[in-house]
Amino acid sequence: MQTALADFVRNSPAGREADAILRSCVHCGFCLPACPTYQLLGDELDSPRGRIYLIKQLLEGGPATESTQLHLDRCLTCRACESACPSGVRYGRLLDIGRVRLEERVPRTLSARVQRYALRKIVPSTRRVRALLSVARALRPLLPRALRARLPADIERSAPRAGDPLRAWPPPRHPRRVALLEGCVQPALAAGINPATAQVLDRIGFSTIRVAAGGCCGALSHHLSAHEESLAQARRNIDALWPLVESGVEAVLFAASACAAMVCDYGRLLGDDPAYAGRAERISALSRDISQLLAANEAALRASLAVLPPPHEPLRVAFQAPCTLQHALHAGGLVEPLLRAAGFTLTAVADGGRCCGSAGTYSLLQPELSARLRHAKLSALQAGAPQVIATANIGCLAHLRGGTTLPVRHWIELLATRLEGG
Repeated sequence: MQTALADFVRNSPAGREADAILRSCVHCGFCLPACPTYQLLGDELDSPRGRIYLIKQLLEGGPATESTQLHLDRCLTCRACESACPSGVRYGRLLDIGRVRLEERVPRTLSARVQRYALRKIVPSTRRVRALLSVARALRPLLPRALRARLPADIERSAPRAGDPLRAWPPPRHPRRVALLEGCVQPALAAGINPATAQVLDRIGFSTIRVAAGGCCGALSHHLSAHEESLAQARRNIDALWPLVESGVEAVLFAASACAAMVCDYGRLLGDDPAYAGRAERISALSRDISQLLAANEAALRASLAVLPPPHEPLRVAFQAPCTLQHALHAGGLVEPLLRAAGFTLTAVADGGRCCGSAGTYSLLQPELSARLRHAKLSALQAGAPQVIATANIGCLAHLRGGTTLPVRHWIELLATRLEGG
């Protein structure tokens, strides 16, 4: 693709990066069938190729309109197009650059600004999310049906329960150590996921050091174009993790694939910060989703499973692979063999690469499109008559369980239950 970027961006680092990305696109159209919004709407401006043209126009000094904003807002940033692209176009990064420039040129309405600000200030705070969940639990019968559908039916499970073995954090007893960044919304919405992760790791010889001080990974602010806020969150996490990195932990671990994808990008995001660039690159290199670490230690996991009696009736599980696991981390296909090794029966899921519609705050900012995507995803997941749906990301988990009566769990919880003899 030929480019002629405008003076206001041409010689900036972002401009040079965008120019290289634009020039790598050959207009082939392989991205179109991979794009969820194009499949729903049939409008090329709601496809990766169409959005690339809109961003090119914007960076070349062309008009920036509310229509441009609408088409970029509709993108889920699922990055399925990147997996489909034969030219390796880094569409997600180009979209980030385009959205920042668009925010500068097209002001949002007051209500939109308030909504996006509230999301950035509430969702990344475990304490605030827990407080809202407590209020929602008390007011649940009075809430509108659409809002009730967004709340987990088992909302009381977001609070820790004394004596629950699957919520107990195992004491460190192994020389091999990993650091687990607990995140922000996950401990509030599903408090059992992180302890279950630590229990599974304990069974295969790892001590898990919990890191709660860092808080949000910065992904939410990043995708809402609040980049300075996102970078501040990244620096806070680096400060919290660095003493553990210096002490020799083998990995910085996540039980939410979206967080793993974000922290893996810290090295690039902070590459121009002399105070943090080196540490950010090191932490990115150590960052792993739990599926990646367990796949690398599959022999130890299988040895722990081998001493267990086989399940009387194997549980039928439909696994939903989050977009961040597949297209950002390129770790698709790692979870399923681990679940099969644990004795679960995996049901077939058609079109497994398609987004569920959660996409961070997308389900709140684009509720109609998100609901249509969730309906399609749940139809595919439920087609094989599973008894439970499993996923690898808290956003997908919360979104999916709002549209089905089937239990939706993190796959690591299923594995922890199996290792406990369940």
